[in-house]
Amino acid sequence: MKTELMYLAWVTALTGVIWIPYILDRIMVWGLVEAVGYPASPKPQSAWAQRMMKAHTNAVENLVVFAALVLAAHALGISTGAIATASAVYFWARVVHLAAYTFAVPWVRTAAFAVGFVAQAVIFWEIVAA
Repeated sequence: MKTELMYLAWVTALTGVIWIPYILDRIMVWGLVEAVGYPASPKPQSAWAQRMMKAHTNAVENLVVFAALVLAAHALGISTGAIATASAVYFWARVVHLAAYTFAVPWVRTAAFAVGFVAQAVIFWEIVAA
């Protein structure tokens, strides 16, 4: 499997499991019956869980761009060292972004997002330059 496709799978898996901790928090804060229902006035979740939900939304939004770029490169038969490296960088940037957002680490969240954006830009450049 090409490196960029492997990292696409890992990014997708990460994005696919981010919801688990904040749903467990929801169950702890609201109780199971409220968590599986539609409470009229739910208690606010823990601050970390609220931030993790936002990080998850951001991860989903950016997965669309990353996946489209990796799959376009694959469909076009473009596989370079830069794409492989950018894919690995993107994955680790998303891991750092998730942790920094969840634990409210100043500056790191934004820096990780910027690194991920640059990684996507590298993949895009490799496609259009080919």
